[in-house]
Amino acid sequence: MFAAERRQLILEMVRANGAVSLRELARVVQTSEVTVRRDVRALEAEGLLDRRHGGAVLPGGFTRESGFPQKSHLATAEKTAIADLAAGFVEEGEAIVVGAGTTTQELARRLARVPGLTVVTNSLLVAQALAHANRVEVVMTGGTLRGSNYALVGSGAEQSLQGLRVSRAFLSGSGLTAERGLSTSNMLSASVDRALVQAAAEVVVLADHTKLGTDTMFQTVPTDLITRLVTDDPPAHDDRAATELQALADQGVQIAVAGASGNPGGEAVPARPQPQRRDVPLPAPRRGQVPGPAAGLRATAVLGEQPPGTDRARVADLRRR
Repeated sequence: MFAAERRQLILEMVRANGAVSLRELARVVQTSEVTVRRDVRALEAEGLLDRRHGGAVLPGGFTRESGFPQKSHLATAEKTAIADLAAGFVEEGEAIVVGAGTTTQELARRLARVPGLTVVTNSLLVAQALAHANRVEVVMTGGTLRGSNYALVGSGAEQSLQGLRVSRAFLSGSGLTAERGLSTSNMLSASVDRALVQAAAEVVVLADHTKLGTDTMFQTVPTDLITRLVTDDPPAHDDRAATELQALADQGVQIAVAGASGNPGGEAVPARPQPQRRDVPLPAPRRGQVPGPAAGLRATAVLGEQPPGTDRARVADLRRR
Protein backbone atom coordinates (compact mmCIF):
# COMPACT_ATOMS: atom_id res chain seq x y z
CA MET A 1 0.00 0.00 0.00
CA PHE A 2 1.36 3.42 -0.95
CA ALA A 3 1.77 6.11 1.71
CA ALA A 4 -1.12 8.16 0.31
CA GLU A 5 -3.43 5.13 0.43
CA ARG A 6 -2.38 4.30 3.99
CA ARG A 7 -2.99 7.84 5.18
CA GLN A 8 -6.40 8.00 3.53
CA LEU A 9 -7.41 4.77 5.26
CA ILE A 10 -6.04 6.02 8.59
CA LEU A 11 -8.01 9.23 8.22
CA GLU A 12 -11.20 7.33 7.40
CA MET A 13 -10.79 5.12 10.48
CA VAL A 14 -10.28 8.09 12.79
CA ARG A 15 -13.28 9.91 11.31
CA ALA A 16 -15.45 6.83 11.73
CA ASN A 17 -14.35 5.97 15.27
CA GLY A 18 -13.28 9.26 16.84
CA ALA A 19 -10.15 7.69 18.32
CA VAL A 20 -7.99 4.77 17.14
CA SER A 21 -4.85 3.26 18.66
CA LEU A 22 -1.62 3.01 16.68
CA ARG A 23 -1.67 -0.70 17.30
CA GLU A 24 -5.08 -1.02 15.65
CA LEU A 25 -4.13 1.25 12.75
CA ALA A 26 -1.00 -0.81 12.08
CA ARG A 27 -3.05 -4.01 12.07
CA VAL A 28 -5.61 -2.65 9.61
CA VAL A 29 -3.13 -1.11 7.14
CA GLN A 30 -0.76 -4.07 7.61
CA THR A 31 2.39 -2.17 8.44
CA SER A 32 4.52 -1.38 11.50
CA GLU A 33 3.57 1.05 14.28
CA VAL A 34 6.67 3.08 13.37
CA THR A 35 5.33 3.65 9.86
CA VAL A 36 1.83 4.43 11.14
CA ARG A 37 3.25 6.93 13.63
CA ARG A 38 5.00 8.70 10.75
CA ASP A 39 1.73 8.79 8.79
CA VAL A 40 -0.20 10.15 11.77
CA ARG A 41 2.42 12.86 12.27
CA ALA A 42 2.04 13.90 8.61
CA LEU A 43 -1.76 14.00 8.87
CA GLU A 44 -1.53 16.07 12.04
CA ALA A 45 0.72 18.58 10.24
CA GLU A 46 -2.12 19.02 7.71
CA GLY A 47 -4.62 19.61 10.52
CA LEU A 48 -6.63 16.50 9.67
CA LEU A 49 -6.27 14.75 13.03
CA ASP A 50 -4.60 15.11 16.43
CA ARG A 51 -1.98 12.76 17.82
CA ARG A 52 -2.46 11.25 21.25
CA HIS A 53 -0.04 8.93 23.00
CA GLY A 54 -0.53 5.54 21.42
CA GLY A 55 -3.12 6.72 18.89
CA ALA A 56 -4.91 9.41 16.91
CA VAL A 57 -8.16 11.34 17.49
CA LEU A 58 -10.37 13.79 15.68
CA PRO A 59 -8.98 17.34 15.72
CA GLY A 60 -10.26 19.79 18.31
CA GLY A 61 -8.94 18.54 21.64
CA PHE A 62 -11.92 16.41 22.72
CA THR A 63 -12.75 13.07 21.18
CA ARG A 64 -16.33 12.35 20.21
CA GLU A 65 -18.01 9.16 21.33
CA SER A 66 -17.90 6.17 19.01
CA GLY A 67 -20.86 3.87 18.58
CA PHE A 68 -20.87 0.32 19.93
CA PRO A 69 -20.03 -1.37 16.58
CA GLN A 70 -16.85 0.71 16.27
CA LYS A 71 -15.85 0.35 19.93
CA SER A 72 -16.32 -3.41 19.92
CA HIS A 73 -13.54 -3.83 17.34
CA LEU A 74 -11.00 -1.51 18.99
CA ALA A 75 -8.24 -2.73 21.33
CA THR A 76 -9.93 -6.11 21.74
CA ALA A 77 -6.83 -7.89 23.06
CA GLU A 78 -6.23 -5.12 25.61
CA LYS A 79 -9.86 -5.23 26.82
CA THR A 80 -9.66 -8.99 27.23
CA ALA A 81 -6.50 -8.75 29.34
CA ILE A 82 -7.99 -5.95 31.47
CA ALA A 83 -11.20 -7.92 32.06
CA ASP A 84 -9.24 -11.03 33.07
CA LEU A 85 -7.31 -9.07 35.67
CA ALA A 86 -10.27 -7.05 36.95
CA ALA A 87 -12.34 -10.18 37.54
CA GLY A 88 -9.76 -11.28 40.10
CA PHE A 89 -10.73 -8.39 42.36
CA VAL A 90 -14.33 -9.61 42.69
CA GLU A 91 -15.02 -11.93 45.62
CA GLU A 92 -17.65 -14.59 46.14
CA GLY A 93 -20.90 -13.21 47.55
CA GLU A 94 -20.15 -9.56 46.77
CA ALA A 95 -22.64 -6.97 45.58
CA ILE A 96 -21.20 -4.66 42.89
CA VAL A 97 -22.29 -2.20 40.22
CA VAL A 98 -21.01 -2.44 36.64
CA GLY A 99 -21.34 0.45 34.21
CA ALA A 100 -21.84 0.42 30.45
CA GLY A 101 -19.04 -0.16 27.96
CA THR A 102 -17.33 -2.78 25.84
CA THR A 103 -14.63 -3.37 28.48
CA THR A 104 -17.18 -3.84 31.26
CA GLN A 105 -19.05 -6.22 28.96
CA GLU A 106 -15.88 -8.34 28.77
CA LEU A 107 -15.64 -8.20 32.57
CA ALA A 108 -19.25 -9.37 32.92
CA ARG A 109 -18.53 -12.49 30.88
CA ARG A 110 -15.93 -13.48 33.45
CA LEU A 111 -18.10 -12.62 36.43
CA ALA A 112 -20.55 -15.34 35.43
CA ARG A 113 -18.26 -17.79 37.24
CA VAL A 114 -18.34 -15.97 40.62
CA PRO A 115 -20.87 -17.68 42.94
CA GLY A 116 -23.28 -15.66 45.04
CA LEU A 117 -22.56 -12.43 43.16
CA THR A 118 -25.11 -9.63 42.85
CA VAL A 119 -24.55 -7.26 39.91
CA VAL A 120 -26.42 -3.97 39.55
CA THR A 121 -26.07 -2.47 36.06
CA ASN A 122 -27.57 -0.01 33.61
CA SER A 123 -26.06 -1.90 30.66
CA LEU A 124 -28.10 -4.31 28.54
CA LEU A 125 -24.83 -5.85 27.31
CA VAL A 126 -23.64 -6.56 30.86
CA ALA A 127 -27.03 -8.04 31.78
CA GLN A 128 -27.01 -10.19 28.64
CA ALA A 129 -23.53 -11.52 29.45
CA LEU A 130 -24.80 -12.62 32.87
CA ALA A 131 -28.28 -13.73 31.85
CA HIS A 132 -27.50 -17.47 31.99
CA ALA A 133 -25.24 -17.39 35.07
CA ASN A 134 -27.23 -19.46 37.57
CA ARG A 135 -25.31 -18.28 40.62
CA VAL A 136 -25.33 -14.54 39.78
CA GLU A 137 -28.25 -12.23 40.51
CA VAL A 138 -28.62 -9.36 38.04
CA VAL A 139 -30.44 -6.15 39.01
CA MET A 140 -31.12 -3.62 36.25
CA THR A 141 -31.78 0.08 36.70
CA GLY A 142 -34.73 1.80 35.10
CA GLY A 143 -34.29 4.59 32.59
CA THR A 144 -34.36 5.37 28.90
CA LEU A 145 -32.47 3.15 26.46
CA ARG A 146 -29.55 4.85 24.72
CA GLY A 147 -29.08 2.84 21.54
CA SER A 148 -25.48 3.83 20.77
CA ASN A 149 -24.13 1.87 23.75
CA TYR A 150 -27.18 -0.17 24.88
CA ALA A 151 -27.30 1.60 28.25
CA LEU A 152 -30.18 2.87 30.37
CA VAL A 153 -29.79 6.58 31.17
CA GLY A 154 -31.82 9.53 32.40
CA SER A 155 -33.66 10.34 35.60
CA GLY A 156 -35.24 6.88 35.81
CA ALA A 157 -31.81 5.22 35.95
CA GLU A 158 -30.47 7.71 38.48
CA GLN A 159 -33.51 7.46 40.77
CA SER A 160 -33.35 3.68 40.82
CA LEU A 161 -29.81 3.92 42.23
CA GLN A 162 -30.76 6.16 45.15
CA GLY A 163 -30.32 4.42 48.49
CA LEU A 164 -28.17 1.65 46.97
CA ARG A 165 -24.92 0.67 48.68
CA VAL A 166 -22.46 -1.90 47.28
CA SER A 167 -18.81 -2.76 47.78
CA ARG A 168 -17.38 -1.79 44.36
CA ALA A 169 -18.21 -0.01 41.14
CA PHE A 170 -16.54 -1.06 37.88
CA LEU A 171 -16.62 1.72 35.28
CA SER A 172 -15.14 2.51 31.91
CA GLY A 173 -15.14 5.76 29.96
CA SER A 174 -13.76 7.69 26.99
CA GLY A 175 -10.70 9.23 28.66
CA LEU A 176 -8.67 9.27 31.87
CA THR A 177 -6.24 11.89 33.18
CA ALA A 178 -4.69 12.46 36.58
CA GLU A 179 -5.96 16.05 36.51
CA ARG A 180 -9.68 15.40 35.84
CA GLY A 181 -10.11 11.68 36.40
CA LEU A 182 -12.46 9.61 34.25
CA SER A 183 -14.56 11.36 31.61
CA THR A 184 -16.98 10.57 28.82
CA SER A 185 -18.39 12.29 25.76
CA ASN A 186 -22.10 12.05 26.64
CA MET A 187 -23.83 14.06 29.36
CA LEU A 188 -26.53 11.48 30.13
CA SER A 189 -24.00 8.65 30.44
CA ALA A 190 -21.82 10.78 32.70
CA SER A 191 -24.73 11.54 35.02
CA VAL A 192 -25.62 7.86 35.46
CA ASP A 193 -21.97 6.94 36.02
CA ARG A 194 -21.78 9.52 38.82
CA ALA A 195 -24.82 7.89 40.44
CA LEU A 196 -23.13 4.49 40.19
CA VAL A 197 -20.04 5.92 41.92
CA GLN A 198 -22.15 7.32 44.77
CA ALA A 199 -23.51 3.82 45.42
CA ALA A 200 -20.08 2.19 45.89
CA ALA A 201 -17.48 2.11 48.65
CA GLU A 202 -14.68 1.64 46.07
CA VAL A 203 -14.36 2.64 42.43
CA VAL A 204 -12.42 0.52 39.92
CA VAL A 205 -11.78 2.09 36.50
CA LEU A 206 -11.14 -0.14 33.48
CA ALA A 207 -9.25 1.77 30.77
CA ASP A 208 -6.80 0.62 28.12
CA HIS A 209 -3.60 2.64 27.60
CA THR A 210 -5.01 4.60 24.63
CA LYS A 211 -7.42 6.37 27.00
CA LEU A 212 -4.66 7.54 29.35
CA GLY A 213 -4.09 11.26 28.90
CA THR A 214 -7.26 11.66 26.82
CA ASP A 215 -9.76 14.23 28.10
CA THR A 216 -13.41 14.32 27.05
CA MET A 217 -16.27 16.68 27.78
CA PHE A 218 -18.02 15.37 30.90
CA GLN A 219 -16.22 14.30 34.08
CA THR A 220 -17.64 11.15 35.66
CA VAL A 221 -15.19 10.22 38.43
CA PRO A 222 -12.64 12.70 39.86
CA THR A 223 -9.24 11.20 40.53
CA ASP A 224 -9.57 11.33 44.32
CA LEU A 225 -12.57 8.95 44.14
CA ILE A 226 -10.81 6.33 42.00
CA THR A 227 -9.57 3.45 44.16
CA ARG A 228 -7.95 1.38 41.43
CA LEU A 229 -7.14 1.59 37.72
CA VAL A 230 -6.92 -1.63 35.71
CA THR A 231 -5.15 -1.03 32.40
CA ASP A 232 -2.97 -2.86 29.88
CA ASP A 233 0.79 -2.78 29.41
CA PRO A 234 1.57 0.32 27.29
CA PRO A 235 3.99 0.09 24.35
CA ALA A 236 7.67 0.58 25.19
CA HIS A 237 7.82 3.92 23.35
CA ASP A 238 4.75 5.34 25.14
CA ASP A 239 6.40 7.67 27.66
CA ARG A 240 3.23 9.70 27.97
CA ALA A 241 1.23 6.72 29.23
CA ALA A 242 3.92 5.94 31.80
CA THR A 243 3.92 9.57 32.94
CA GLU A 244 0.13 9.52 33.34
CA LEU A 245 0.32 6.29 35.32
CA GLN A 246 2.90 7.87 37.62
CA ALA A 247 0.71 10.94 38.14
CA LEU A 248 -2.27 8.74 39.01
CA ALA A 249 -0.16 6.66 41.40
CA ASP A 250 1.10 9.85 43.07
CA GLN A 251 -2.52 10.74 43.82
CA GLY A 252 -3.10 7.40 45.57
CA VAL A 253 -4.68 5.38 42.75
CA GLN A 254 -3.69 1.71 42.81
CA ILE A 255 -2.48 0.75 39.33
CA ALA A 256 -2.97 -2.83 38.09
CA VAL A 257 -1.36 -3.49 34.69
CA ALA A 258 -2.51 -6.55 32.77
CA GLY A 259 0.27 -8.39 30.96
CA ALA A 260 3.09 -6.32 32.51
CA SER A 261 6.54 -7.59 31.56
CA GLY A 262 7.82 -10.07 34.10
CA ASN A 263 4.56 -10.03 36.01
CA PRO A 264 1.72 -11.09 33.71
CA GLY A 265 -1.68 -10.41 35.15
CA GLY A 266 -0.30 -8.70 38.23
CA GLU A 267 0.00 -5.24 39.68
CA ALA A 268 2.90 -3.54 37.94
CA VAL A 269 2.61 -0.01 39.30
CA PRO A 270 0.75 -0.19 42.61
CA ALA A 271 0.39 2.96 44.68
CA ARG A 272 0.29 0.69 47.72
CA PRO A 273 1.49 -2.88 48.44
CA GLN A 274 -0.59 -5.94 47.58
CA PRO A 275 -3.43 -5.58 50.07
CA GLN A 276 -4.42 -7.97 52.80
CA ARG A 277 -8.19 -8.21 52.98
CA ARG A 278 -10.78 -8.57 55.68
CA ASP A 279 -14.50 -7.86 55.82
CA VAL A 280 -15.44 -4.66 57.64
CA PRO A 281 -18.60 -2.56 57.80
CA LEU A 282 -18.97 -0.13 54.93
CA PRO A 283 -17.91 3.47 55.53
CA ALA A 284 -20.53 6.14 56.05
CA PRO A 285 -22.25 7.38 52.87
CA ARG A 286 -20.68 10.31 51.07
CA ARG A 287 -22.02 13.78 51.75
CA GLY A 288 -25.54 14.17 50.42
CA GLN A 289 -26.08 10.41 49.96
CA VAL A 290 -29.03 8.68 51.59
CA PRO A 291 -28.12 5.28 53.08
CA GLY A 292 -30.36 2.50 51.82
CA PRO A 293 -31.41 -0.99 52.83
CA ALA A 294 -28.30 -2.48 51.24
CA ALA A 295 -26.05 -0.71 53.75
CA GLY A 296 -24.99 -4.01 55.34
CA LEU A 297 -23.21 -5.31 52.25
CA ARG A 298 -19.52 -6.11 52.49
CA ALA A 299 -16.62 -3.83 51.70
CA THR A 300 -12.89 -4.49 51.41
CA ALA A 301 -10.29 -2.86 53.64
CA VAL A 302 -6.80 -2.21 52.33
CA LEU A 303 -4.10 -2.51 54.96
CA GLY A 304 -0.44 -1.55 54.96
CA GLU A 305 1.85 1.07 53.42
CA GLN A 306 4.15 0.87 50.42
CA PRO A 307 7.92 1.34 50.72
CA PRO A 308 8.89 4.82 49.46
CA GLY A 309 9.78 5.08 45.79
CA THR A 310 8.32 1.70 44.76
CA ASP A 311 5.77 3.12 42.31
CA ARG A 312 8.29 5.56 40.74
CA ALA A 313 10.82 2.77 40.18
CA ARG A 314 8.27 0.57 38.46
CA VAL A 315 6.95 3.34 36.25
CA ALA A 316 10.54 4.15 35.28
CA ASP A 317 10.87 0.51 34.25
CA LEU A 318 7.85 0.93 31.95
CA ARG A 319 9.57 3.92 30.29
CA ARG A 320 12.79 1.96 29.72
CA ARG A 321 10.85 -0.81 28.01
